[in-house]
Amino acid sequence: MARYLIILNDAPYGSERSYNGLRLADSLAKRGTHEVRVFLMGDAVMCAKVGQHTPNGYYNIERMLIPVIRAGGQIAVCGSCLDVRGLEASMLAEGCHLGCMDELTDWTERAEEVMVF
Repeated sequence: MARYLIILNDAPYGSERSYNGLRLADSLAKRGTHEVRVFLMGDAVMCAKVGQHTPNGYYNIERMLIPVIRAGGQIAVCGSCLDVRGLEASMLAEGCHLGCMDELTDWTERAEEVMVF
């Protein structure tokens, strides 16, 4: 089983980096033969904010987290990055958990491939 870590840094909307990182995470997780972990930091913590409302026909990053989690992937959200943006763990989408630098360090050491978006 290959172990992948995908680190997202960009806001959910405005660029397509987080969108493309989550597309890759979803594709890897769906194969069922990979361990997929996603760490959201910087402006990417907004990807996990619950209650996103996007126009019809536009992608919704919050909804893109669901298939990754359902396929056994893990999504952690940097606690320091949440704090600085005035957000709390209670504002995270279901299945996402509060992460920290120690967890990211552990995930990085365990991963065979690390991709940063």
